[in-house]
Amino acid sequence: MARIDWNVDANNKFSLRYNMVNSTNNQTVNGTSAPNPRASSNRLSKDAMSFENSNYGFLNTVSSWAAELNSNLGSGLSNQFLATYTKIQDTRSSESTPFPFIDIWDGSGNNYMSAGYELFSYNNDVKNNVANVTDNITYNYGAHKLTAGLSFEYQTFANAFMRYGTSYYKFKDFATFKNHVNGVAGNDPLAFGITYGFGDENPVAALDFGQFSAYLQDEYNVTDNLKLTYGVRIDKPLYLNNLQSNPVVDTLKFANNEKIDLGAWPKSSLLFSPRIGFNWDVNKDRSLTVRGGTGIFTGRIPFVFFTNQPTNSGMLQNTVEVTKASDLATIKFNPDWKPIVAANTTLFPVEAGKKAPGSIAGTASGFKMPQVWRSNLAADVKLPLDMKLTLEGLYTKDINAVVQRNINLLPADPTVKIVGPDQRPMWGTTKAISSMSEAMVLDNTDRGYSYSLSGQLFFPVVKNFDGMVGYTYSMAKDVSGNPGSQAASAWSNNLSVRGQNDLDLSYSQYLTPHRLVASLSYKLEYARNFATTVSVFYSGYNTGNFSYRYSADFNKDGINGDLMYIPKDATEITFTDIKSGSTVKYTAQQQSDAFFAYIEQDDYLKKHKGEYAERNGALMPWINRFDVKILQDVKIEAGGMKHTLQFSCDILNAGNLLNPDWGIYQRQTVSSGSLLKPTMTYNSTTKTYTPTFNLVEVNGKLPTKTFENSVTQSSTWGIQIGVRYIF
Repeated sequence: MARIDWNVDANNKFSLRYNMVNSTNNQTVNGTSAPNPRASSNRLSKDAMSFENSNYGFLNTVSSWAAELNSNLGSGLSNQFLATYTKIQDTRSSESTPFPFIDIWDGSGNNYMSAGYELFSYNNDVKNNVANVTDNITYNYGAHKLTAGLSFEYQTFANAFMRYGTSYYKFKDFATFKNHVNGVAGNDPLAFGITYGFGDENPVAALDFGQFSAYLQDEYNVTDNLKLTYGVRIDKPLYLNNLQSNPVVDTLKFANNEKIDLGAWPKSSLLFSPRIGFNWDVNKDRSLTVRGGTGIFTGRIPFVFFTNQPTNSGMLQNTVEVTKASDLATIKFNPDWKPIVAANTTLFPVEAGKKAPGSIAGTASGFKMPQVWRSNLAADVKLPLDMKLTLEGLYTKDINAVVQRNINLLPADPTVKIVGPDQRPMWGTTKAISSMSEAMVLDNTDRGYSYSLSGQLFFPVVKNFDGMVGYTYSMAKDVSGNPGSQAASAWSNNLSVRGQNDLDLSYSQYLTPHRLVASLSYKLEYARNFATTVSVFYSGYNTGNFSYRYSADFNKDGINGDLMYIPKDATEITFTDIKSGSTVKYTAQQQSDAFFAYIEQDDYLKKHKGEYAERNGALMPWINRFDVKILQDVKIEAGGMKHTLQFSCDILNAGNLLNPDWGIYQRQTVSSGSLLKPTMTYNSTTKTYTPTFNLVEVNGKLPTKTFENSVTQSSTWGIQIGVRYIF
C-alpha cells in the first residue's frame, strides 16, 4: 500500500493511492451440483466422503489505484474529482492432475464417495477490471448544500468456466462403478457430463459492461435542529458487447412456446432512485435524536450470471449432460474424454452452432438490475450515567429481485394425481426439448421483503469501563436466494412443493431471526507506562435454518428438490419394510413409530403436521459464544516520541475452555433434512401415483433426534497471540 498527498495550493489538494492484496484459501469440493437429479446430501457430510485432491484452492489478486482532486472554487462552490482503477483476478487451483470427476452414490440417491479433479475448477479463471470516473460539485447556499454528480463505470469481465472440464461420471453405487470400469455389461453410469471448447481448449467469455449515473442531492437545514436530505439518482446500465446467437437454439420453442435469443442482451432502461431522509435533534441538546428515511436503491448482480449466457450458448464451448440410458450405454469410462467425443459427434458436436447445447442460459428482454424500496426510523436517547439507547426499525421491499426460470421444464400434468393427502402437482413429460437439460432465463420478481427491529444500549458507567448489549429481530422472505453461481444451480437448489418454476415466498436462507450481542471492557493503567485491557464479547443466535425434504424426486419433474408433506397421523403415510437382502431390518411399524416419535421431539415438525414443510422454515439450534481479548500495552518514550508495544491474546470460544459442553455447534442428524425416502408406484390405468416410504437410516439406525453435536474446529476453544508496534 502506498499513498501520496499533495497540497497543490491553498484551494487544491491531490492524493494518489495504490493498494495490492494477494490471498489464497482452500475450499472443499462443491456440495451437490451435477446433472439432475442431484443427490440430497453433500459430497462432504456425515454420510459421504471425497478424496483430498477433489478439493480446490483460490488465488485472489486485487490491485487498485485511486486519484482524487478536491478543489475550492470560491463563492460556496467546491469540486471533487475521483478516478479509480481496480484489477481483480480469481484463479482456481487443484492438487489433482486432470482426471474425470466421479460421484458414487449409496444406491439410494445419496452421495457416498467422490474422487477426481473438482468438477467446476478446471480452467476456472475470472478476471474483472473496473475503471470509474466520478465528478461531484457542491454548492453551499444559505441553509442548503447542493451536490450534483456524474459517474461512469466501465468493466471488462473475462470468465473461463468449464463445468465437467475433465469429464464427469455418476454411478448408482460402488458395485456398479467397479463393474463398469472392469467392463461388466449392464453397469452403465447414471450420468455423464463434459464441456469442451470449439477450436480452443481453454475458451474464455470476455464481456464489457458500463454504467452511467447522474444524481442530485440537497442537504437542507430547515431549522438549527432539523435537517432534511433528499435527492434522486439515475442509473443506466450499458451492455457493450454483441453476442453470438446459436442458429439451432433460435429455432426452438420451449414451454408455453417461449423462445430464447442467446444473441440479445436485455433492454437497457433508466433506473430512478429517489430518496429522502431526516435528522431531528428534538431537544436541541442531543438528548433525543430521531432520524430516518425512505427511498429506492439500485444494486448489481454477480456478473457471472451474465457470462452464463455466452459460455452456455454452444458457440464458444459446448456442455453436454447425458442422462438417457441408451446414450449412456455407449459411454465407457476413460480418463481422457477426447476419444469419447470423437467417437460420437452426433451426441458431441465438434462445430459451433450445429446443435443446441445440453444446457443454455439467457436473459429476459425486460430484465432490470435489482432494486429495493427501503425505509428506516431510529431514535438515539441519552440516559443517566452517560448511557445511550439506540432503537431502530428497517423495512425493505423488493422491486426487481433476481430469479431464474427453466423454460425447458413443461408444466405439470393435471391428469396425474397422487393417492393420499399430498395433492401437489405431478409431472408426466418433463422436458420441452428432450435433448436439453435446462433452458434458463434470468428474470425479475417483485415478491420478497425483509424487516428488522433492533435495540442497543451503551453503558460507560465508570472510568475505563464500557460495555454494550444489543438485540435484533429479523424477518426476511424471498422467492429465491439464487443459491449457486451457475444459472441451473441457482434454480434447482431451491426446494419447492410445486416445482422450481413456481416457488412460494418463503424464509430467506440468510435469515437470522434473533441475535443477541454484548461486550464488556475494562482498561487498567498503572506504573505510568503500562496498561492492561480485558474485553469479553458475547453473541447468541440461531446458527442457520433448513428445510425438510424428500431424499429423492417425489413429483417426477426430474429435480431432487421436493419439500416434504408432514403427515398429521399414521393414517396419512405408508411405510414398507427396510430389508438387508432377504432379512427385514426394520418393519414398517417400527419405522412409523420412530417417525412420529421423531416428529414429536422436533419443534418445527410437531407444529406443522398436516402441512407442507416450508423452505428454510426450520431453525438450527441457538448457540451462546463468548470470546475474550486481553491487551497489554508497554509505553516507551524515546527521541521525543511515544512508542507502544502492544501484546494481544484472543481466547476464541472461551466458554468451551471453561466447560467442554459450552460453545458447541450442532448439525442435523439427518443430512440436509432428507428424512423420508419415497417410492412412487404408477398406475397407468388411473394415472395415479401411490407413494410408500422408508425412514432414512443414520449410521444404520433409525433417527431419534433432530440435532447432534458437531465436533469440528469451530466447536472448540482456541488462542491467538499477537504483537503490535504503535508509533
